[in-house]
Amino acid sequence: MALLAISSLLMAELNNANALIRIYSRMVSCSFIVMTTAASFLLSSTNVGWAQMGLICFFIFLLHAYQDGRAAGWVFYAFAALSLASIPFVHVLYLVPVLWIILCTNILAFSLRTFLASLLGLMVPYWFIGAYDIAFQHLDSLAAHFVALAHPGAAFDLTILNDHQALTFIFLMIIAALGSVHFLMFSYQDKIRTRMIYEMFITLSACCLLLMLVFPTLFNGFMALAIVVIAPLIGHFLALTHSRLSNIIFFVIIAAAMLLTIYNLL
Repeated sequence: MALLAISSLLMAELNNANALIRIYSRMVSCSFIVMTTAASFLLSSTNVGWAQMGLICFFIFLLHAYQDGRAAGWVFYAFAALSLASIPFVHVLYLVPVLWIILCTNILAFSLRTFLASLLGLMVPYWFIGAYDIAFQHLDSLAAHFVALAHPGAAFDLTILNDHQALTFIFLMIIAALGSVHFLMFSYQDKIRTRMIYEMFITLSACCLLLMLVFPTLFNGFMALAIVVIAPLIGHFLALTHSRLSNIIFFVIIAAAMLLTIYNLL
């Protein structure tokens, strides 16, 4: 609960600092809370909570580097936060190649300096862990931590998923598609910087949803990360649409989220 509270405050800061919604709205952080609590089975482990918080911090730091190829400091902090998130959930490192591409195409801050800063940021937390493991002769645990990257489990073995996970995945996939399509249709109303940020969220939400299907053994971890990047998408839709249809969709989403929460608590 403490991790959820802190992550919710960080989501509000991410929204405020980057004007993700062009009107005053708390819909991004509220959407994050609703989706996380709806997927109540995620709250049984603090690991996914730490991973969520690390990814949010990553975005907060990274977006300070927008259009600044010399912002090595912000990039370092961003990837250090991501590396901290990888301590409880090492498979978040699967996203690193995509994030390097995003650093180049959406953040427009890729340079040799920022690339080296990202590598250094990824390594720093493990310097301290490595020193501890050397001192107490626990190197096997550090090696096993990274070996897990090469053994993510059976691919596409969806039989290991239960009904709660399957229904939550369908719910997230629908609202991610809804938020993405709406933004792409009306993106001309936002600033270029905002478009770049939302394109990043759309890309990462697709990556997380795909990884959930490809490696079902990592389902809960990537679902927690997917919620972080889907929250701005659906928040943008709910805050900025006021047609009769969108109002109906709003109540349908709220009802579906409530029913899903109740079902997942059973």
